[in-house]
Amino acid sequence: MDELDVSQLTEERPAAGDEARLKAILEAIVYITDEPLSLQQISAALSQPIDKVKHLLDEIVAEFARPEHGLSIREVAGGYKMATKPEHHEAVRAFVKKLTPPLKLSLAALETLAVIAYKQPVTAPEIMEIRGVQGASVLKTLLDRKLIAESGRKQVVGKPILYKTTREFLVQFGLKDLSELPTLKEFEELARMEVAESEPVPAQAELRPEPESSTENDESHD
Repeated sequence: MDELDVSQLTEERPAAGDEARLKAILEAIVYITDEPLSLQQISAALSQPIDKVKHLLDEIVAEFARPEHGLSIREVAGGYKMATKPEHHEAVRAFVKKLTPPLKLSLAALETLAVIAYKQPVTAPEIMEIRGVQGASVLKTLLDRKLIAESGRKQVVGKPILYKTTREFLVQFGLKDLSELPTLKEFEELARMEVAESEPVPAQAELRPEPESSTENDESHD
């Protein structure tokens, strides 16, 4: 949501000293918006000093961090976003499953997304070499969902397209930046939770990190 849309969430500007009201407005804004809002966006839309907005947001973050709250407000992809707390994910997931069938990524899509996240920028042939299977349709799915994007072409024979993760990937997985990526083992566990219960996970589908260099491959040919 852009700055104009954010400003429309309140008809009146908060008074300079009315911190309680401003805090309530900030909480409402973070709740109502789908995309993470930056300090600059919020400050400009509410005509409030950025330092004051940051101070009040920090207070709100601390308040929601208390155990009696099921939601948290944290920095995600360069902005602030409200989300459920990790310790309640299983309970929420079980509840949602009883309401409607959840929209899932397949195991193949999660594996491919993991490879791109950890090895980006990476080409389709490189992804295939790591996973051992073709994945053109999976790449299309990830592109359609805006979880990955093209990132130029690799300067080798054929100049294959390079792929990288997007800001939407950070938003969907609740990451502040790529440094917060889970370990491969944690990503494997995520894959197992996301795959439909009726879809068995083959043993050979486990994700394994590829060596950073070609040393291991070279040794295997000796």
